[in-house]
Amino acid sequence: MPSGPEPSPTPPLLAGARAGARRGELPEAGMEPAERKRLPSASLEGDPGEENKLKRGISQDSTSSPKLDRYKIARQLTEKAIKEKKIFSIYGHYPVIRATLRRKGWVEKKFHFLPKVIPNVDDDNAEATEHKHTEGKENQEAALETTDDIHDVMSRLVKNEMPYFLWTIKRDVVDYHSLSCDQMLNHYGKTASFTTKIGLCVNMRSLPWYVQADPDSFFPRCYGLCSESEKQEFLDDFRRTVASSILKWVVSHQSHSGGKPGGRGEACDPGPSNRKASQSADSRLTGLSGQLVDTACKVCQAYLGQLEHRDIDVPEDAGKGLTEDEWKDLTEQYYSLIHGDAFISSSRNHFSQCQALLNKITSVNPQTEIDGLRNIWIIKPAAKSRGRDIVCMNRVEEILELVAADHLSAKDNKWVVQKYIETPLLIYGTKFDIRQWFLVTDWNPLTIWFYKESYLRFSTQRFSLESLDSAIHLCNNSIQKHLKNDKGRSPLLPYHNMWTSTRFREYLQKRGRGAVWVGVIYPAMKRAVANTMRVAQDRVEPRKNSFELYGADFVLGRDFQPWLIEINSSPTMHASTPVTAQLCAQVQEDTIKVVLDRRADRSCDIGNFELLWRQPAVELPPFHGSDLCVEGVSVRRARKQMPPISSANFPPSLWDIQPLKVRCPSAMPSPPLGAPPTVPQQDPRLSEAQAGPRTLPAPLWRAAARSRKAQSATTPSVGKIEPPTCNFQHIDSRAPKTGPTNAESDRPSDPKIPNELPPALPSVKTAEGALLQRPKPPDGTCT
Repeated sequence: MPSGPEPSPTPPLLAGARAGARRGELPEAGMEPAERKRLPSASLEGDPGEENKLKRGISQDSTSSPKLDRYKIARQLTEKAIKEKKIFSIYGHYPVIRATLRRKGWVEKKFHFLPKVIPNVDDDNAEATEHKHTEGKENQEAALETTDDIHDVMSRLVKNEMPYFLWTIKRDVVDYHSLSCDQMLNHYGKTASFTTKIGLCVNMRSLPWYVQADPDSFFPRCYGLCSESEKQEFLDDFRRTVASSILKWVVSHQSHSGGKPGGRGEACDPGPSNRKASQSADSRLTGLSGQLVDTACKVCQAYLGQLEHRDIDVPEDAGKGLTEDEWKDLTEQYYSLIHGDAFISSSRNHFSQCQALLNKITSVNPQTEIDGLRNIWIIKPAAKSRGRDIVCMNRVEEILELVAADHLSAKDNKWVVQKYIETPLLIYGTKFDIRQWFLVTDWNPLTIWFYKESYLRFSTQRFSLESLDSAIHLCNNSIQKHLKNDKGRSPLLPYHNMWTSTRFREYLQKRGRGAVWVGVIYPAMKRAVANTMRVAQDRVEPRKNSFELYGADFVLGRDFQPWLIEINSSPTMHASTPVTAQLCAQVQEDTIKVVLDRRADRSCDIGNFELLWRQPAVELPPFHGSDLCVEGVSVRRARKQMPPISSANFPPSLWDIQPLKVRCPSAMPSPPLGAPPTVPQQDPRLSEAQAGPRTLPAPLWRAAARSRKAQSATTPSVGKIEPPTCNFQHIDSRAPKTGPTNAESDRPSDPKIPNELPPALPSVKTAEGALLQRPKPPDGTCT
C-alpha cells in the first residue's frame, strides 16, 4: 500500500483528449465527492492514497491547461465513449461498480426517472430495504454536488444516449424485454426456480433427471406447506424422524451409561436433556415401556422396506401402519423422552437391534447425521430473504397450526419447512454459515464462474438446542447486527462476527485439518452450485448479453460436509464490516473483469473467479413457419352419369397439364358462364394475385356437351375428335415440362382407357380457389 500520493500515467481516453497537455490524472477513479467521502471509511478501494490522487487530478486539469478547459475535456471524453459504446447506468448503491467503470473510460447516464413501483416486498433481493435508505441519502448528497464536476458534466452530455451497460438492484427496475441486443444487464428473467425458497425446494426434486446426484446429499429435505399433499409428506417425514430419534436415544444412552442396567447417563448429543434424569434418580421421571422401542423399530423397518421397494408385493391389509391414535401416543412419549421428562427402563435389551437398524438407515439416508434427536424444523416464508419471519419448531402440531392460521390458497405457497441441521460444525462453540459467490454469464451454453474467496458469518450467541431462538440458529447479518454479542461467547471470535475464508483455512490448519478445505468443503460447494444451476437451466430466460452474480449460503456439518441452504439474487454488497468492505469491493471489480474485459481479451486477468462449468452449446432446431400446401388436381363430380366417349384421341400436349399446387385456397365466386376469353401469355414476374382467372379450352367443353347427347344415341361411338392446338399456360409453370405428368402416370395400362375423356376434366379448381365452370360453346375455335 503506497505511503502517499504518486503521479499516475494518463489514462488512454485522457491522453487522446488533452493532446500534449502535461500529464496528470483526471478524476479517473470515477468517484463523486459524496463517494470519495464514503469510500475511504469503508475501505472499498483498499488504497487510502486514491482519494488524494483524485482530488489532485481535478486541480491539475483545471490549472495546467488554461485553453483546454474542463468542459472541452469532458466533451472529448464523452464523444469517444459514445463512439465506443461505453455508456452505463446504475440504479442502487454500487460505488465500486461506478468507480471501476469510470476508470475504464465509461460515462454514466444517470437515471432521471422514478422506476416503476414493485409491490412485492417479499422478493428474493437481499438489498432492497437497505437501498431505500441509501438511495435517499445519495440523492441528497448529489444535490449538493458542484455542477462543474467533470463526471456530472459528462453525464449531462449523454442524457439522450442509450446506455450499453445496466447494473440495477432488481431486474424489474428496467423494462427487461425492451432492451436491445447491445445492452448488457446484470439480471436474468425467471430465476425464481432457484432464488426463492419454494422454487429451490421444488426444483431439487427434479435433480436426478438432469444429473446423476442425490439432492439429499447436499440439500436438507424441504416441503411446501400450502398443499394437502405436501403437508402429508411432511407429516410422514416428521413421524419417521420421531421413530429414528428414539433409536438414536437408545444407542446414545447405552453408549454413555457404561452398560449399566437401566443406566441414566448423559448422551453424547447436545440435544437430549438427560441431565434431568441423572439429577432426579427418584421416581418422579416417567418410565416408558420397551414397547415404545418396538414400535419405533417397526416404523423404521417399514421405511427401509419402502426404500428397497419391498412393499410392492405386500398385501394392502398387511401394509397398514400405525393408526392416528397410535401415532399421537408415540409422538407424545417421544416428546417426554427427548425433553428429559421420561426414560426407557429396558433400553439395554434393544441396543443391538437399534444399532443395526440405524446403520441400515444411515447407508440409504445421507441426512441421518444432521437429523439429530430433537426433530427440529425451520419454517421460512417462501419468498422472503435476510431471515425475515423465520422460526424454528420441534412440535408438528405447532407447525401445522402456524400454517393453517394464514388461510392462504395452495398457489400462494407462503410457507416452506426444511429440516434443521442439528449437528453443525461449531467454531469456539458458535454456529456460522458461509456466503459463497458465483457468476452466471450465459445459460446456453451454461457458463458458471466460481469465486475463490468467501466469508463466514457468526451468530452472536453460543450454540444450544435447548432454546429455539432465531438469534442462536440464524447467522444472517441482517439479524445479528441488531444483537449484542453474548458475554459467554469466546473472545477469540471477531467482534463484527465475520471471517474471510482465508482466516478460516488458517483456523483449520492450526488444528491439523488444513486439507479439509481443499479436499472436502470447496469441491462440495462447487458441485452443489453446478448441479443446482443445471436443473434450473430450462426454467430461466436465457437472454444473451446478460449476466448475474448470486450468493449461495452453506452450513457445514460435523463431518465438514457443506449443506446448501439458499441462493440469493442481488446479494448484499454493503460494506457493513471490514470483511465485507474488502471482499464485496473485490468481487464487484472481478465481475467487471469477467463480463467486460474478457470480451476483448480472453486471456485477461479475471481476479479470483475461476471457470466452474461450461456446457457444450446446444443447437436449437430451426424453426419453420406453417407452409401448408395441397398438391393435385381439384375435381367435382358431374351431375349426371356420362358414358365413356370412345375413339377420342387427344394430342400429348393435352396430357401435359401440370397438377396444380394450391396454397391455403380461399373461397372465391365462380366466374360467370360465357364465351371463354383468349388466354394471353402472362409475364412470369406477375404474382398469382395479378394473374386473371383461367378457363378450359373449347374442345374440352365441346366433348363434354356431345357426350351428354350420346346418352340417347344408338350408335356406339361418335368418331374421332381432333382438338386444335391451344395456348393454355399453367399458373405455376413458366415453361412446359416434358414427360408424363402425375395425372398421366396414374392412368391404367389398358389401351382402351386413353381413348376415353375423363368426365372430371370439365371442372378444374385453380390456385385462386375458383372452380372453372363449363362455358357455352363459342362460334370459333381456340386461337
